[in-house]
Amino acid sequence: ATGFLAIATAVAGCTALSTSCEEAKSDNFTPTSVGAEDFEEVQAAHDVDSMPIYTMDEVAENDGSTGKPIWMTYGGVVYDVTEFVANHPGGSEKILMAAGSSIEPFWHLYRQHYASDLPMRLMEHMAIGRLDEKDQDKIDEQMEALEEDDPYAREPERHKALKIHSDTPMNAETPTRLLNESYLTPNSLFYIRHHHPVPFLSDKQLKDFKLNVDLSAYGKGVVSFSLEDLKNMEKVEIVSTLQCSGNRRSGFNTFQRTSGTPWGQGAISTAKFGGVRLVDLLKAAGLDDPIAAQEKKGLEHVRFHALDGMMASIGIEKAANPYGDVIICYEMNNEPLPRDHGFPLRAIVPGYAAVRNVKWLEKIELSETEAEGAWQRGLNYKTLPPGITDAKGINLDKMPSMTEVSLFSGITKMEQISDGKATPGDRVMIRANGWAWSGGGRNIVRVDITGDEGKTWATAKLKEGADQRFGRAWAWVFWECELECTVSESGNVHLASKAVDLAFNVQPEKSDHSWNVRGLGNNSWYRVNARVA
Repeated sequence: ATGFLAIATAVAGCTALSTSCEEAKSDNFTPTSVGAEDFEEVQAAHDVDSMPIYTMDEVAENDGSTGKPIWMTYGGVVYDVTEFVANHPGGSEKILMAAGSSIEPFWHLYRQHYASDLPMRLMEHMAIGRLDEKDQDKIDEQMEALEEDDPYAREPERHKALKIHSDTPMNAETPTRLLNESYLTPNSLFYIRHHHPVPFLSDKQLKDFKLNVDLSAYGKGVVSFSLEDLKNMEKVEIVSTLQCSGNRRSGFNTFQRTSGTPWGQGAISTAKFGGVRLVDLLKAAGLDDPIAAQEKKGLEHVRFHALDGMMASIGIEKAANPYGDVIICYEMNNEPLPRDHGFPLRAIVPGYAAVRNVKWLEKIELSETEAEGAWQRGLNYKTLPPGITDAKGINLDKMPSMTEVSLFSGITKMEQISDGKATPGDRVMIRANGWAWSGGGRNIVRVDITGDEGKTWATAKLKEGADQRFGRAWAWVFWECELECTVSESGNVHLASKAVDLAFNVQPEKSDHSWNVRGLGNNSWYRVNARVA
């Protein structure tokens, strides 16, 4: 199953028609460039019936080895993905795993490509021929057998209020109107970001479950801990905010197309997590001196391995710091960890991008190098400069993956509190509510709100979350502000928020300077309109 998952993440495509092989190879197509095309015109210009026919044996020969091109098939069409490899959001190593083969079985598992038109737009430029009908018939037979076993048949039930972007795998955000309803987000309303089906453990598998802590690189071997072992260790509780790195990606898309789920502001939530400190667990497994492990043995990273095949890592400085508050979690808001959020175990890495808070944890490993795979080393969680839309020629190994995050805020509610009917040009009193959060444990020291595009500012009152420890403020702050706003000609008022953190970082006014092709880390002023006239 892990192999199918890996290849599924490798393919950014959908069945489509395209130009000749030579033309496809010469095109410089990227998520940004194809997103700006008139897709219907591009489709109308292509004639699949005039393309050459290839057998599956011919496709298999073109697997990228010894300088060969990289082909794959889907829906009876043959694609040359050679020029796209560097731009695959999941990383080149994933797409190369699908080289020279059909991707139908893996789309059966990894279905979120259907949630966007971008895969189809990309694949339109890669089609070079048709697959021989006999070979496609064999693939169809294989698919009929696979479809008898739905990998998503045992998904948990989800709250109807969640805003769903894709359901297989599930990606859903907390509705804006509910973000400020409770300081701790109810488990059922906590945003969901999955790459694969949710792992399901039978009663026997759960009884036999062990978390393996691998200190082989340190010379101590592997130590296994049962759930009972972990629960018998000292329990700590950490209130932490988790945010998807692509939160507010839709704001980037208004400037220029990115690749990924078009999140609003709701891919963020907060909970109280209970579990054992990672530093205590590493010590129990035999890590006596983390500093010596790093400086004398070169062990710089702690890797997390998940039941669904995902891997991510953090630096040993964060992992072994007792004030870094990294925990291995088995409880969420005083309840057993829900399946959607990592049952039976997940890592909680406060102040870091949520992708480092690995769910369904089965192994922890001390290592000289960071975790392998798309979520750590691939393009998926790396922020390219604003001017680069084509990752070809970019050495991703030289670019850090997202770990500690920046500074963010949002507006969740606004209402007119002044009396009388408003007309364009009037000044009206508005009450606004929202949230703010900074990574790295940096406290929020101020939130500023404007109702006239930054000409004047009002300082919000910080409420829940304002009293967190300095330097260990892992959770968001709620705020409220009353301010005077100008009614526009359209009858709306336009509000914007910007937060300031303990290091006196300030959110930038616009997103165009931080735009990146993956749509990560949008922390520009949060803007919202409301009609009052």
